Amino acid sequence: MLRLKQLLFILILPFLAFTAMHKYYVSVTQIEYVKNKQSVQIITRIFLDDFEDILQLRYDEELFLGPQSETNEANFYVERYLKSKMVIRINGQEKVLKYIGKEYDKDIVICYLEVEGVKNIDTFEIENGVLFDLFPEQQNIVRTKINSKNKSFILIKENDKALLNFK
Repeated sequence: MLRLKQLLFILILPFLAFTAMHKYYVSVTQIEYVKNKQSVQIITRIFLDDFEDILQLRYDEELFLGPQSETNEANFYVERYLKSKMVIRINGQEKVLKYIGKEYDKDIVICYLEVEGVKNIDTFEIENGVLFDLFPEQQNIVRTKINSKNKSFILIKENDKALLNFK
């Protein structure tokens, strides 16, 4: 009987391990400098449920995101949150982020932002604290294409800034 219990335990153990796996907390931000438009274009992808959780916690418990259930104030709070958590400095000066809008792709919210009137980039700094206030283990992956150079880095709560020098 003891042998049967041990065998059962060994067979069930892998299934328990999969249900106890930790969820990943990741966002991906793509940044591209389009010189002929004098524009820095930013696309941020955030998991829908995580984004909804932080917006509900910070602003309104009745706020919902998603194509079927979105509340009227969703865009207002999405813009407000992103502008409070993302800072862009170009050539040492903080720039104004223009919120373009968002769309959904299954369980992802894709947000579009832009910095206009950028004639040249010698230095580019980004601070991205998206979801750090809810998930300390959050990782924000940033991919840039600036002055024909591709760079990628991962920002974490303890190190939420990156500086690129193009001089």
